Amino acid sequence: MRELVDGLFAGDEAWIVGGAVRDRALRRPLIDLDVALREPEQAARKLARRVGGAPFLLSERHGAWRVVLADGRTVDFTPLPGSIEDDLAKRDFAINAIAERAGGDETVDPYDGFGDLAARRIAAIGDDVFRDDPLRLLRAVRLEDELERFRIVPGTEELIRRDAALVVEPAGERVLAELLRLSPAGYRRLDELGLLAPLGGAVDERLERWDSAEYRLVGVFGDRLRRLPISNELRRFGAALRRAERPERDARSIHRFRRATEPWALEALAFVDALELRDAVEDARRAEPSEPLVRGDELGVPPGPEIGRLLAEIDEERAAGTIGSREEALDYARRHAGAVREDG
Repeated sequence: MRELVDGLFAGDEAWIVGGAVRDRALRRPLIDLDVALREPEQAARKLARRVGGAPFLLSERHGAWRVVLADGRTVDFTPLPGSIEDDLAKRDFAINAIAERAGGDETVDPYDGFGDLAARRIAAIGDDVFRDDPLRLLRAVRLEDELERFRIVPGTEELIRRDAALVVEPAGERVLAELLRLSPAGYRRLDELGLLAPLGGAVDERLERWDSAEYRLVGVFGDRLRRLPISNELRRFGAALRRAERPERDARSIHRFRRATEPWALEALAFVDALELRDAVEDARRAEPSEPLVRGDELGVPPGPEIGRLLAEIDEERAAGTIGSREEALDYARRHAGAVREDG
């Protein structure tokens, strides 16, 4: 990807900037490439013609264009109205404020970003970086979390604490994208720096019980997660975890737990601190019948919620081992139709 951009834009005033330079210096994989140059749209179309992709306007406000490569990686082109030094002066941290000339050896590093990379420091390039874009508050912690043995320098920590209340200002989509990339240590760091409470989050013992970004979001934010623009799937996942109640090991209890939480029963076990029952849930999954014993239209009950109740009870009795045949299921339905079953 880097060689492609170098070859196409070697004759232009085009600069590879930001994370791409940082990650190359750290020998990390390049996921995307940012290029600053005079005519972003023309550059995007030129690259798209070479790779067979489709360019599109990424930001009308900022005039940025993007090309998505076949493997899903992206190249973003942003306008360069002034000098490259002017461009770098608008960035966040010294390690992200380095530019390399496309197709050449020239490097511009006005804030000693390479020095910070060598020392594994994350330092803001000015006192107003977080006020200019409060999402950088989260980005500072995310970079510290992702980059091995990097630390935010004390002066930048002070700026974060000073501006922590601004963390609620960025668009929810941008906030969510940063949160999804955090490890448990990242969330603890947010909490330490005063960034988590304004967002409605809190850290407790559930945080590290299951290793998934979505689980961590639910564990940290609970029902307050709905303030963020989450997907319907994540909304259902969160609801399943929050309604989970710790089960017993018996088959009936495991069945009820699974009915309330599947397909996330294991994550829900972690949420209620019951992972010692993981084998019981996995055994129940393997033993799950492929077909029901009876269908709703075979119960002899008028259409309505009564059918659903009876089918659910028959399934539970089957899981508990008290019903094993179609005839027993129909007999149960005859005896319990119209009854309100007491829980327990």
